[in-house]
Amino acid sequence: MPRPPSKRAKRAEASSDEERSSGESEEESFSNSDSDEESSEEQSSEELETVQADFAFFDPKPSDFHGVRLLLKTYLDSKPWDLTGFVDLILAQTTVGTVVKLADDEEEEEGEGNDGAKPSNNDDDDLFGLISVLNLGRHGEHRCIKDLQEYLLGVCADKDTKKKLKSMLEDKASSVGLLVCRRFVNFPYELVPRLYEALFNEVSWATEDEPTQELRDSFKFKQYLLVVRILERKTPAKHKVKNSKDGDEPAVVYPKLEDEILHELSSWSFTFPIRTEQSAQQEMKNYKEMGLVMAVKAEAIPKFQKKLEALISES
Repeated sequence: MPRPPSKRAKRAEASSDEERSSGESEEESFSNSDSDEESSEEQSSEELETVQADFAFFDPKPSDFHGVRLLLKTYLDSKPWDLTGFVDLILAQTTVGTVVKLADDEEEEEGEGNDGAKPSNNDDDDLFGLISVLNLGRHGEHRCIKDLQEYLLGVCADKDTKKKLKSMLEDKASSVGLLVCRRFVNFPYELVPRLYEALFNEVSWATEDEPTQELRDSFKFKQYLLVVRILERKTPAKHKVKNSKDGDEPAVVYPKLEDEILHELSSWSFTFPIRTEQSAQQEMKNYKEMGLVMAVKAEAIPKFQKKLEALISES
């Protein structure tokens, strides 16, 4: 399979005017505190700055730590867990995984480093997205993965589903990839298919290119496990007041559009309440934030990519 140029040499095609937002990921973008509404309206012109965004894909590196940690800060809701260790695992895996930044800023930073000057500390501001996949068996002894396993088993209420989850986390862990994709709200949707394409290409190449057979085998995933956020309607449609405008609202809203496709293709899934849910914005007042855990077979990934590409093309 032919390899493209290094990610550091690849610039994303999408170039558009984007509003820089304060650290909200897409999965958090539909909720906000009521107390902030008035002040945010008054200060919107000051806090938001329109910039010409030229995005590029890069290998993760240590200086991305704070930006990646910001994206993952609510990954396991409010549970105290080894988030630092989790970020370290993602950053250490440079052959499979991508961070998305503003291309020019990254190039300037690398130039400063080559001159011997102290690197810039602006990575937090420049990082717009992250995608990676970690082998649950290979990293199973790390505290962060143990914390993740404990958390997921704790929030799974259905006994039959919990058996399937436990099997994935333990017996089948060596062939399960924990797929993590987090983006800020201003990430351009037209880049989402390319982000997943980059990941799955790297997974495929890793099965051939990693230096040891053990590492090569660790990327031969049979299933992927995902932990994401959705918005679920608080009141069932049958309880809606007659002639209410709320009757047209969908039962579930997916902040990340690809999660709906993955949900449709999943072998099994379950939802659980998010304990740190904030007051919803006015347009989402009828919804509550929920966690969604999905198991997707590796054989379903090509279909997922086709559906995602078609969805983006239509929008």
